[in-house]
Amino acid sequence: MKTERFLYWAPRVLGILFAAFISLFALDVFNEGYTPLETAQALLIHLIPTALVALALVLAWKWEWVGLVLFMGLGLCYIIMAWGKFPLSVFFVISGPLALIGLLFGAHWLLKLHAHGA
Repeated sequence: MKTERFLYWAPRVLGILFAAFISLFALDVFNEGYTPLETAQALLIHLIPTALVALALVLAWKWEWVGLVLFMGLGLCYIIMAWGKFPLSVFFVISGPLALIGLLFGAHWLLKLHAHGA
């Protein structure tokens, strides 16, 4: 029962924490010297990744197999889009947690399937 409870809550909590973490990167728009309107526009653009993670989390909360697919997909998309622009460590910091969250959603989904099928 402890494993099931852990696999239920771990990806959800990590997803919320990861969304908060990547939101921090949007704060750099306040140091750019933009006008208030430009700052608001830049902030919205910088928060698109957070919105994608939040959307994936909302969908995964209900359908865990969707969480597996979406979080793994987001991690892969980041690698594809940023390949060659950053050192390898950046990919571990961004794509690593996304993959872990996706795998945790997948593990709980499989655990539920196995429990209902047994």
